[in-house]
Formats: sequence, structure tokens, C-alpha cells
Amino acid sequence: MAAADTQAPPTEPAPTLPDYLTDPDAVLKDAQAKWRYGRAPDYSKTRKVFAESKPTSAKTMSHEAGSLPELVQNLVKNWEVEASFKPTLSDWRTIDHENYSFAINGSEPQGAEHMLKMGTYNAIIAPNEFYSPEYSDFASSHKTFKRMMPTFAWEVLEVYSGPPTVSFRWRHWGAMKNDYVGFNNKGEKVTAKAHGGPIDIQGVTVATVNDKIQLQSVRTWFDPMDMFRQIAPNGVVKKEAVDKSLSPGEAIDSEQKVEIDQRPRPLETLNGKMTDLSVKPVQTPTQESGPNKLVAGTGCPFAGPNPQEAAAPFPPAKVSGHPLESGEQSKISHPNIALSASAKEILKSGEQEGVGQCPFISTAPQ
Repeated sequence: MAAADTQAPPTEPAPTLPDYLTDPDAVLKDAQAKWRYGRAPDYSKTRKVFAESKPTSAKTMSHEAGSLPELVQNLVKNWEVEASFKPTLSDWRTIDHENYSFAINGSEPQGAEHMLKMGTYNAIIAPNEFYSPEYSDFASSHKTFKRMMPTFAWEVLEVYSGPPTVSFRWRHWGAMKNDYVGFNNKGEKVTAKAHGGPIDIQGVTVATVNDKIQLQSVRTWFDPMDMFRQIAPNGVVKKEAVDKSLSPGEAIDSEQKVEIDQRPRPLETLNGKMTDLSVKPVQTPTQESGPNKLVAGTGCPFAGPNPQEAAAPFPPAKVSGHPLESGEQSKISHPNIALSASAKEILKSGEQEGVGQCPFISTAPQ
């Protein structure tokens, strides 16, 4: 009897990974997409820097092909290209359009439309003394950073967890080839001279993805001031006024040279009024001003227990020895004041507490 033929059940082909996970330049090949400047941007210089082995510009990690760190790295690189250069949201392939949101350092999450309007740099940097998204637009922000660092490479350092929640640490680095020119939180144009040295920042991101490995919730933490501390390590910058009639993109290229007066100002606001803090000459006291006038118009609290007597002005004291003339403190003398009849009655029944120590009261001459 012939043995029955047995066939192994057909195996399902392994699922194909999206190209934006396997190729860092996948979305750059989207010929049908609308690009911000009419064509796909050229990332060849940045990719070259990423592959270099120079100590000052080298990547620090070499991930195995097809490994989770490499897949995450490719996903984020393609997402950055789309967020920066695809102005039509429907062309973005790296995000879950129904569930996408982005937040920096615990801020309120924003949708993709916000990043399209603001620009990637403006969406992740809070206003500070070097840069402010409030005085920058998409065009000026890219001029500020891409001119300063023609290449700004990015790599994944570590991946702590895999899908659906991907947690990873990253590094962004480049060299300050040209001057930094941007607008600060006061609307001033700020210029920091190029030093040619490295700019290196790191951060952490926690992102959820769907079954197509498209980004959903993206939460990133990093210190943006770390970059500016490296841009101007000594804090030396030039500040200029800005022609408010120009757009940020135009103003950043303007040749207008109006420097801000950075000298300390003598005027400060105090209780809603402008107060001059400059030193003024001291006025010499006279009979109509200074301590004499103050003493003459003050009611003596030791004149007696009768409120009307206490409120009555006591004889004016005399001020001797102006401090600017003699170098000594002013001395105030006061004549003896006779006790009133009501005060004498109180003293007959026992000395009033504190009267014996009063410097302005003595018994009247008998």
C-alpha cells in the first residue's frame, strides 16, 4: 500500500516592513508629494556627516541592520523630513493622522497642523534670550538654524522599549559653521559669531505607534538651552532693533544696522511711576524742611493721658550739627514739658508704667 502523500501547510509570507522603517530617505522619493520648495530637499550632506568617522562629527552608535534601534532611527528621520518639507498633511506617511499629537517637555499636546503652521523649530523651542517662536516664522526659523549648521545629523543612542510604546534616547549634532542669527523673546535680532566648534544635544522620546508603525503620541524631553549655551559659550551676542514692517524671514536678511542701547537705564518703574534712581545731592536741612519741620508737626505721645493733650503739637526740637558739615549724626534736643494736672493726679496714686523712662517728660518746677 502506497504511503499517502503529505504536504506541509503553506506558510504565510513574512510581513513586509514599511519603507520608512528600512530606508532613512524613503519619503524623499515620494514623487507625487507636494514639497514646500517645489522639490524634495537634498539631505546628502547630512547623511554623509552621519556616516563619517571623524572624532568631532562621528555618530556614536552603529546599529545592526534591521534591529529595533535602526528601525526607530529611520522612522524618526523620515518623520522629520515630512514635518519640515511636506506642507500638505495628507502627504505624511509616517503618522497616524487620526491619533497623532506632539508635545515637548510636558507641554500641551499639539496636532500636526500646529507644527505645519509653526515649523519644527518653533514647535519645540520655548521663548528665551536667544530665540523666540513668537517673533519667528517657518522661513526665518530654518534660516536661523540651517544656515548656522548646514548639517545637523541625528541618531538613536538607546531604545528602552519596543512597540506599541517606543522609548528611546537620541542625539542631534553638527558644527557651527556660520553665525547664529535669530530673534529673541524681546523681538531683537540676536547674532552670535561662529566658532566652528561642535553643537551636540541629547534628549529622550516616548512614542506610541499603531500596527503600521506610524507615530501616534509623541512626547519628547530635552533642554533647548543646552544648544544655545554651546552656540554662545561666553554669552557674548550682538543685539539689534528690527524693522517691524518686515516679516521675520525678510528681517533676518535685512542689512539694517540699528544696535540696541544695552547700557543700564537710570529709570525704573516703582508703584506704576517712573522713578529716577540716579544719585541726587542731599539738601541741607532748614527750619522749613528736614527734621525741624517733621518734629514741629508731630503730636507728642507723652504729653499726657488726655487724647486732646496727646494730639497737641509739642515744642519744636532743634537740630544741631548737620552730618554733611560736621561728620557726626544729627542731635535732637527737646525742652522739658511740665506735667498736666491730670498727669499729676495719676502720679499721686502710683507711678504710671513707663513714665520714669520717658525722655521727654520731667516733673514741673515746684
